[in-house]
Amino acid sequence: MRRVDIGGVPHHVRVSGGGPVCVLSAGLGLACREWDPVVALLARSRTVVRFDRPGLGRSGPARRAPTLVGEAERIGRVLDALGFGGEAVTVVGHSLAGLHAEAFARLCPGRTAGLVLVDSSVEEGARGVPLRGVRLAFARGAGVALGALGVPRAVGPLARRLAGARSATPPARELCALYGSRRVWGAALTEYVTYGDMAHELALLRRGGAPLPGGAPVTVLAATPRPTPAHDPWTHRQQSLATALGADFRVLTPAGHLLMRDRPHEVTEAILKAH
Repeated sequence: MRRVDIGGVPHHVRVSGGGPVCVLSAGLGLACREWDPVVALLARSRTVVRFDRPGLGRSGPARRAPTLVGEAERIGRVLDALGFGGEAVTVVGHSLAGLHAEAFARLCPGRTAGLVLVDSSVEEGARGVPLRGVRLAFARGAGVALGALGVPRAVGPLARRLAGARSATPPARELCALYGSRRVWGAALTEYVTYGDMAHELALLRRGGAPLPGGAPVTVLAATPRPTPAHDPWTHRQQSLATALGADFRVLTPAGHLLMRDRPHEVTEAILKAH
């Protein structure tokens, strides 16, 4: 475990293994420890970098609200701080962080060897969302109120267990540390209310001439609990995303949204093929 200062915020960073570099980013409100099952397999032949975004996991509180460009830059700044600034990496994003990973690939094509989207967020026709300041104020106020009522500690670990009901979860004490604090709930609420902003930013990047790097493979992995994924609307949306990005597409079933815990071998295989 390392501490890396970025923009005055101490970031919790983990580096494992050796070989070509992969950077893994987890979804909305999630800690980087969610990648543990994948890291155990991937680190046998890759240098694996993962980190907690500000306010989440074991990183320090955020100083400002997230933006898509800011999160793409954060990936690069973490890599720079670790001495990997000169290497092309495989960037892997889960859920909300799929937006961050794609933005990194578009903004930093020379630093991208491959892109893997793990049950990534998909927002067709994303538009600008008004009243950002009001939404952020609401998130801050709700975070303070819920914290005062003790909701994070009482509900956070249970909510995480339910979200990963199909797979093994971290021990109870670690769940409390990762998901039971006011800081984490505040950061997760902020990510939630700015989600639409980031989806719109990515739509503008796609339309504005920031192409994915040529020659860098792109893979989209979709999760569905249904035994017949052809009838799953979420699978169709993921397939449309893959088609739009010119990506390889694979459905993993049965699986929940936390694919890195439910199907770590398949996720690892996709990352290895990307670089």
